[in-house]
Amino acid sequence: QVQLVESGGGLVQAGGSLRLSCGLSGSIDFIDTMGWYRQAPGKQRELVARIFSSGFTNYADSVKERFTISRDNAKNTVYLQMNSLKPEDTALYYCVFIAAGRNYWGQGTQVTVSS
Repeated sequence: QVQLVESGGGLVQAGGSLRLSCGLSGSIDFIDTMGWYRQAPGKQRELVARIFSSGFTNYADSVKERFTISRDNAKNTVYLQMNSLKPEDTALYYCVFIAAGRNYWGQGTQVTVSS
């Protein structure tokens, strides 16, 4: 059974940093894309960042220059380094792995940024 396990969320003051991690429990042959989404209360889930197997990345405009996504293929793990956090970054953050056209989602980790 495949599960994604997230960690690293928490409460931080504005301007602070957090690093999210998402690892794989189980086995997937080839993970094309790894990414992070977030959902704030009353809002739709939105893409934060994603990284392809080629290493190419893209980011939501709201997090460019502040967040960095990376992946460790040997460990089947994706990271999200979040710097200069703002209160509007407060949300439940989900990781997703895309393999063979199928999406695997984590359970989410809460990030709360106080002003």
